[in-house]
Amino acid sequence: MTSILVTGGAGFIGSHTCLLLLEKGYEIFVIDSFINSSSKSLNKVLITLEKKNLYKKDKLHFFEGDLRIEKDIEKVFNYSLQINKPIESVIHFAGLKAVSESKEVPLKYWEFNVCGTIKLLKIMEKYNCKNIVFSSSASVYKEVSEKLLNESDICQPVNPYGTTKLTIEKILSEVYCSEPMKWRIACLRYFNPVGAHSFGLIGEDPTINTNNIYPKITKVAIGKLEKIEIFGSDWPTKDGTCVRDYIHVMDLAEGHLSALNYLLKEKPQVLTLNLGTGIGTSVIELIRTFEKVNNVRIPYSFVGRRAGDNAFVVADNTMAKEILNWEPKRNNQDICEDGWNWQIKNPLGFN
Repeated sequence: MTSILVTGGAGFIGSHTCLLLLEKGYEIFVIDSFINSSSKSLNKVLITLEKKNLYKKDKLHFFEGDLRIEKDIEKVFNYSLQINKPIESVIHFAGLKAVSESKEVPLKYWEFNVCGTIKLLKIMEKYNCKNIVFSSSASVYKEVSEKLLNESDICQPVNPYGTTKLTIEKILSEVYCSEPMKWRIACLRYFNPVGAHSFGLIGEDPTINTNNIYPKITKVAIGKLEKIEIFGSDWPTKDGTCVRDYIHVMDLAEGHLSALNYLLKEKPQVLTLNLGTGIGTSVIELIRTFEKVNNVRIPYSFVGRRAGDNAFVVADNTMAKEILNWEPKRNNQDICEDGWNWQIKNPLGFN
């Protein structure tokens, strides 16, 4: 079974994917700088597996490191060779992801996201590791009102974060063209990852300020925030609030594994796929669902629109379902139940 390097594996989506990979028996190597994550998440991953009677500590190898520093990446590859478990594939989550912050400090996002990826690819080439699943984003698309976004739609990001993701996709495409018989690449454009593993031991706990709606809902519910500020009430949508495609983080993790399995059994290629539910949910609808499922009240108020936002961002996930034989298994009720379970069990996050 292939050994996998997971960059950013201590983060929200990374930790849930590590849990799934370990559960399936993979040998995984994780590199994370803890800029927006906690080392405790990986300990909780192991505890979760123990609760499922799956002891996998010997298959998890963790390294603190920064992708902007080549020697940090190289030490992971070297170690995998030393223990005779050479890294054959990479799932690349590492990077900065706050849309509003990217507009304030764009150079920081280019340095971390783009430069970090280039360093990673250089080391992958050096060690003849040419299979990669890249964590891209729906933010690469041009806004199209009330239309499901598919992979052939125009890409025209409206913020630096989205621009860095699209740039990395282009770099990966050019890397593939340099050796089209060797590289297997998947760029997964996912929409709004939310929720948590059902055991409630790992979840979303950003250490950098973020305006993502879902963690704010749970923080209001538990009393850490007084209310939610909703960015705009006059969007051209059914209730005036932004419509998004909220996908459970475990469905997303399963999508990454499905993509990797597909790449390894098929011919070398570049695969670009949406991972979403295909169902649009407004901010107000998400709040109402959370209130109903968990019997809590979520106060909110409206403020002005946020620069860089779109009114309607929902996936056409047809290609992912057909190519990967994957589809989301969990709905908004599951998202709200699992995310609240994580929050009440971890009121201070991982601290």
